[in-house]
Amino acid sequence: MAAYSKEASILTKFSQFICCQPSSCLCCPCDCFSPLDDAFADSSDSDNFPICAEQPYRTIRYPSASSRRSSNADSRRSSSDRRSSIPIPVIDMKPIEFWSPTTNSEIVQPRTPTRRFGAEFHQLSDAQIEPKLYGVPEDEDSPESQHLGKIHFGVRYDFTNEQLLVRVVKARDLPPPVAYDPDKIDLAHSNPYVKVSLLPDQINSRQTAVKPKTQAPDFDESFRFDLAYREAQRRLLRLSVQDFDKYSRHCVIGQYTLPLDGINLMKGAYIWKALQPSAQNNPGRGDILISLNYLPFAERLQLDVIKIKQLLQRDINGGSDPFVKIQLLLSDKVIKTKKSSTKKNTIDPVFNESFYFNVSPTSLDKVVIIISVWDYNCKSRDGVTGQINLGKYSSGLSESTHWRRMFESQRCPVAQWHALKAPDECLPLMQSSSTS
Repeated sequence: MAAYSKEASILTKFSQFICCQPSSCLCCPCDCFSPLDDAFADSSDSDNFPICAEQPYRTIRYPSASSRRSSNADSRRSSSDRRSSIPIPVIDMKPIEFWSPTTNSEIVQPRTPTRRFGAEFHQLSDAQIEPKLYGVPEDEDSPESQHLGKIHFGVRYDFTNEQLLVRVVKARDLPPPVAYDPDKIDLAHSNPYVKVSLLPDQINSRQTAVKPKTQAPDFDESFRFDLAYREAQRRLLRLSVQDFDKYSRHCVIGQYTLPLDGINLMKGAYIWKALQPSAQNNPGRGDILISLNYLPFAERLQLDVIKIKQLLQRDINGGSDPFVKIQLLLSDKVIKTKKSSTKKNTIDPVFNESFYFNVSPTSLDKVVIIISVWDYNCKSRDGVTGQINLGKYSSGLSESTHWRRMFESQRCPVAQWHALKAPDECLPLMQSSSTS
């Protein structure tokens, strides 16, 4: 017991040495607590405790629950006061109306303007109105505008063989001959065929077979033209539908000209086109290329028949069998007659044949050379396709110019193209010249 009391006294002294300082705390087991200041002694707040530290005047104050509640209320009031001091923007919450419900709403579609006519408008009579001024012009490409019918054809370029392919399929709604040739014997039926040409020079033109007595012929024929692709694009394709008459002149029913630069020749196309009226109702009879050369020392006239192009078709089965007849007249008398060979089934024959006539220089001004193109027919009499006259009674300005050029350039051949004429067009010139 004595030992225990001794240990307790030692412990008490140690604690007093450690804790008991001028300041006191509640952790001491001894009764050494004394307030540092009279203010603290009079305070009834038991939650304020002195701090055990070497600094005698530093304390830690723990707030009570009531003080915490009051401080929270004060902080809320201060924050509300601050918020009330900041100006708050006022937002107008009026709803936005995209479509006005009023009756005076804007019309989306524009109103058609109405014109108010005066009393003088209602006083107009039918006699004062000219219907021609208000008519709608018809389309020139429509078949109804010209009533000449229409044609169906195709065109394509063959790059393998470098050829332009033209296919004439058919024609429809062709007018009867009474509409374009009242002098024809059969006024109800036509004998149509199609002439295919490449403008502007019309070299190596082609013709289809004649379809007798029909206004809706089916041709279905193809033609090939040897020319380069770039050259084909610069050409104009002309399809001329003509009416064949063996005993009279041919008539052009209608034609159509197509610029090939507006067509995709690589792909090709089949086209329906309305026929348009031709500038010349009567088709040409063809052109002939003649060369003249006079040798004064030999007293010999050389005439070369080179070729003919665009010859008028004389055979109803298609094409023609042309040959050339040459007559030398002196003092209106036939002195010599010569013929060329016959070219079968062609309208572009190539002859390259020479003919010689003995003519003195003194009689050269008096001679007349008649060059006529005939169509050979083995079953009936041959028919004359066209004719020209050279020499004293020339059939035209082109023929007289060619004859004068021969005089000016003797011993040199002079070649020139001539358009074939009907025989009755050349005979009046000879008769009028002989009578004068």
